[in-house]
Amino acid sequence: MFLTVTTTGTPEHPATDLGFLLHKHPGKAQAFSTSFGTAHVLYPEAEEQRCTAALLLEVDAVALVRRGKGKGRGGAPDAALAQYVNDRPYAASSLLAVALSNVFSSAMRGVCKARPERADRPLPLRVEIPALPARGGPDLVRRLFEPLGWAVDVESVPLDTAFPEWGDSRYVRLVLESETLTLANALRHLYVLLPVLDDAKHYWVAPDEVDKLMRAGGAWLYYHPEVKLITSRYLSRRWSLTREAMDRLELIRLAETDDSEVEEIDNAVEAEAEQEPKPTPLAVHRREAILTALRDHAAARVLDLGCGEGHLVRELLKEPRFTEIVGVDVSVRALTIASRRLKLDRMGERQAARVRLFQGSLAYTDKRLKGYDAAVLSEVIEHLDLPRLPALEYAVFGSARPRTVVVTTPNVEYNVRWETLPAGHVRHRDHRFEWTREEFRTWAGTVAERHGYDVEFRPVGPDDPEVGPPTQLALFTLKTTTGTPTTTATATATEKEAKAA
Repeated sequence: MFLTVTTTGTPEHPATDLGFLLHKHPGKAQAFSTSFGTAHVLYPEAEEQRCTAALLLEVDAVALVRRGKGKGRGGAPDAALAQYVNDRPYAASSLLAVALSNVFSSAMRGVCKARPERADRPLPLRVEIPALPARGGPDLVRRLFEPLGWAVDVESVPLDTAFPEWGDSRYVRLVLESETLTLANALRHLYVLLPVLDDAKHYWVAPDEVDKLMRAGGAWLYYHPEVKLITSRYLSRRWSLTREAMDRLELIRLAETDDSEVEEIDNAVEAEAEQEPKPTPLAVHRREAILTALRDHAAARVLDLGCGEGHLVRELLKEPRFTEIVGVDVSVRALTIASRRLKLDRMGERQAARVRLFQGSLAYTDKRLKGYDAAVLSEVIEHLDLPRLPALEYAVFGSARPRTVVVTTPNVEYNVRWETLPAGHVRHRDHRFEWTREEFRTWAGTVAERHGYDVEFRPVGPDDPEVGPPTQLALFTLKTTTGTPTTTATATATEKEAKAA
């Protein structure tokens, strides 16, 4: 079995830099021993304009069986023979995935001291696998690779070309192409998805397999539309391990949503000591801006709508001025993490009386949200589809009607200042939209006028003279005059939309 990785280059960045990234010299053919055979790395072509690296795996079927790792073990009469006669020497599988990890370990980690700038940058990549078992066929191959930025060319291999009526086999020929991925990301995708497509592994899946999945897939798996299928198959459908992996992926999602580190969320993980001072995270700037707005308007009873894992709730609890704090989130998992972070089970009686957490959707009106001084929607609205925004608007501004509402959301104009964010991409993969300053001001002004609020805008983070701040904040204050300019027709229509959502 084998695969090839090809890239193209220029005189300034020759394609042969692939040898530095893989830590394998293009002028040599190298061999590496494994427990199931020998892995060879060679370069069929190595020119300045185009370079191809090939990983060829020679599987020793006898050695594989003697180590107790042959596929086909079981009680079937032909099980013993199946251990020796199978597709392992010919088709890409978990054997090739393990060889990738062993032979290209530094490349998978994105480590390249000789060309660090190349390791961090996307490359034009072409990956070819001539024989890949795919339980689910070409459609599943596309569903797994296309969301990761690959252009997929996949073709079923017939059972026998001489007898087309027999149909297709479970094997495919696969070609992947991308210009937006780093080599490290490409190798991690292959390491995880090859055994997923085969739906089998040549070794016993132990609990440490979850750690391997997190190392290779933690940066991209949690937002993949087929995350459950990938996790289940990678862990050989072991329910307990799959559940553990899904919980850890949810922690990663929550951390990225709040610009936090996973270690800050999971109390079971000790954060490493800081070796050098780091700039203040945007999430900290955002919480400070929210607290300032709440203090300015003498809010005592505060709703944190979309509270996530409780970062803001924890900061509110530190100030006695906030006498009642309610965290609301649609995710039960997020509320469980928030409860653990806040140590509600060990909190003193007086302190515990100040805080409540409950599950709820902001697309519906909720009597429990009425009568509060202030409500906070911190990095929430951009996670909703635009057609559902009117439902949230009515639930908060039309039904709950707190005296003060603080809304923060990303400023898409600032995205050009993020060096690691590709052009045209939103900051978080779950964002349905990101607004310019003008778009946000238009929306906030319309909401304020419709529901009887005044609104002012404040920058959050460094205010760039060209593109503005990274986060924009709208501070809504309920007008003191009685009544509301919301017309009956508008209120009724918005309420119906909220109920429909």
